[in-house]
Amino acid sequence: MSNFVVGLTGGIGSGKSAAADCFAAHGAAVVDTDAIAHELTAAGGAAMPALRAAFGEAIATPAGALDREQMRRLAFADAGARVRLEGILHPLIRALADERCHLAASPYVILAVPLLVESGAYRERCDRIAVVDCPEDVQIARVMARNGMAAAEVRAIMAAQASRQQRLAAADDVIDNGGRPDELAVRVAGLHRLYLELVGAKLKANC
Repeated sequence: MSNFVVGLTGGIGSGKSAAADCFAAHGAAVVDTDAIAHELTAAGGAAMPALRAAFGEAIATPAGALDREQMRRLAFADAGARVRLEGILHPLIRALADERCHLAASPYVILAVPLLVESGAYRERCDRIAVVDCPEDVQIARVMARNGMAAAEVRAIMAAQASRQQRLAAADDVIDNGGRPDELAVRVAGLHRLYLELVGAKLKANC
């Protein structure tokens, strides 16, 4: 990848997508691995033949897309199934994400990865790691309001992710999103200016 890549992550309900939208408004290309995963597992998606072969037709909807709820139940019940699922999806996601980062025309690329800290391998592919952060009670309230989930369900998802402390320890830049959307926009604008400066410095160093 020739571009300056900023890995963007955050726990569920932290507002990672809102932050990515703010960066996009400044002209940054956003490569979202969640969106790529949905693309690969849609009807006719590149991952579907291998997923069908590994797990059977029961994990596909009548239209031919991945039945995400069925797959989620299977993966949570069987650690081996989760490993097989990740073994199929992760290399495809990584290849597409790398290609899109490389082809992006913007000065820097936002590589949005929900489980960036958990994966461990993204540090070598990113020039900076930006973590969207907010208090855990705010995360829980947001997800409950957005998805209609019970607090215990949200906490279970959070428990399966890296802890807030682990994400903050991995961060080069922390984006506080515990407040209002306009405050988030101001913080992203400041980082946008920083990243443009860093891109310029990297280009000079490579000349």
